[in-house]
Amino acid sequence: MNTSAGDVSRGQAAYRRSAGSPRGEARRRELLDRVTDDLAVNGLVDFSLRRAARAAGTTHKVLLYHFDGADDLLRQAIIKLRERRIGNALAATTREPGRQTLGAWVRTVWPVLMRAESGLRVLDQAIGLAMYDPDRYGWLGREASRQYLPMLVSICPAGWPEQRKIEVAEMVLATLRGFLVEWATSGDTAGIAAGLEALARALEREETAAE
Repeated sequence: MNTSAGDVSRGQAAYRRSAGSPRGEARRRELLDRVTDDLAVNGLVDFSLRRAARAAGTTHKVLLYHFDGADDLLRQAIIKLRERRIGNALAATTREPGRQTLGAWVRTVWPVLMRAESGLRVLDQAIGLAMYDPDRYGWLGREASRQYLPMLVSICPAGWPEQRKIEVAEMVLATLRGFLVEWATSGDTAGIAAGLEALARALEREETAAE
């Protein structure tokens, strides 16, 4: 990956240089959608401002008007990918009337998370980068947790204490991440399916014990 210098975890606030204009903000969202689509298909390898410009059908100077460099654009695109992923997961679990158990949620959402169009490839690479160079890319893991945990907390039984919801959400997130890494590195689908079923049963026991 070829990004500009600097760690995006510093939290640049300058990316919305055209935020005062509704038209400019709409243009920024359009460009971000196109770059996000490219990232989902082609991954993080060799990501650069010029590649992003080609994917967006514009110039790198236009992207620099709307975003604060390649790192900021990459950060926004990964956040967008995760938003899509979360949206797809929630949509898959709201098709049935009534509240699903946590075990049923896991069984339903896993195939959705594994779809290629969910950006699985780039998010796998993001985990690898976060572990390889935590000083520069640790934000990839930290921001993932900040995005995913509220969703996981929201699917816990409403009557649970907040601390219990957080504990279970952390367990589910860590376990699903582990399955994704296992799938990417070993391809052991049978083993992952068995582990997923064990997770679902554990969550069902957790709900039963709390009643």
